[in-house]
Amino acid sequence: MKILVADDSKAMRMIVTRTLRQAGLNGHQVVEATNGREALDLVKSVKPDLILSDWNMPEMTGIEFLRALRASGSLTPFCFVTSEGSDEMRALALEGGAMGLIAKPFTPEVFEDMLSPVMS
Repeated sequence: MKILVADDSKAMRMIVTRTLRQAGLNGHQVVEATNGREALDLVKSVKPDLILSDWNMPEMTGIEFLRALRASGSLTPFCFVTSEGSDEMRALALEGGAMGLIAKPFTPEVFEDMLSPVMS
């Protein structure tokens, strides 16, 4: 399985990857992007099975990335991993076609609960 992790913070991309392993979701190929635009370009070549994206990024935000992805016809499972988790953001994420939003700080158990349906 290929997982695309989009976040402008290298440290956060490393934390997300480590948390995936801690949640027992290891053994997958992780591809990284530094913003939504780069991630959207990578989707075409990498063809990920799952996308984990930050909300606030330069060039193209996570919600813009999700909207562009869905507009292209892609149904790749998409989940936000972000520092903000307001009700409004959660509603926008779900309306845009995301499977959910994981707010920082998060635990391996939260990753497992949210992502296990697409990882099995």
